[in-house]
Amino acid sequence: MLTRMSALVDDVASLQNKLILLVGPPGCGKTALLDAYAEHRGVERRPLGSALGRRLAALPRTQRHLLAGSLLREIAETTRATASPLLVDNIELLFDASLKLNPLALLKRLAQARVIVAVWPGELRHTERGPRLTYAEPGHPEYRDDALDGVVTLDLQD
Repeated sequence: MLTRMSALVDDVASLQNKLILLVGPPGCGKTALLDAYAEHRGVERRPLGSALGRRLAALPRTQRHLLAGSLLREIAETTRATASPLLVDNIELLFDASLKLNPLALLKRLAQARVIVAVWPGELRHTERGPRLTYAEPGHPEYRDDALDGVVTLDLQD
């Protein structure tokens, strides 16, 4: 699987959208694969949620949704000095309904500047509308259902 991931990173580097999502059920090894790749390439894995959470906690609640996207971009850019992919995990905070973010769209925007490999905390569902990335269940305030348009996935269920 590490070889497949390395090949995907090389393949997407020349694309406009350089986002790779690691998908699969809990416990299937998404974070372990990200860690193995980080060790292989000598880069660090970024727990994006905790870094963003620390910055948001310092803000008044009424300002958090206004600044969350720009704070996330700042966090991502702190590692931009290297040409290595940005490896991100623990993105559940991006789904917090009070922040009013579209996590997939935000990751896609970040991935226009550099390769981003992210652990998707939801599911990849195959529906009659095609493959869909979901998070939470319908009716839940954090529920998301997005098309895969322009996103490369590495499904660890395979």
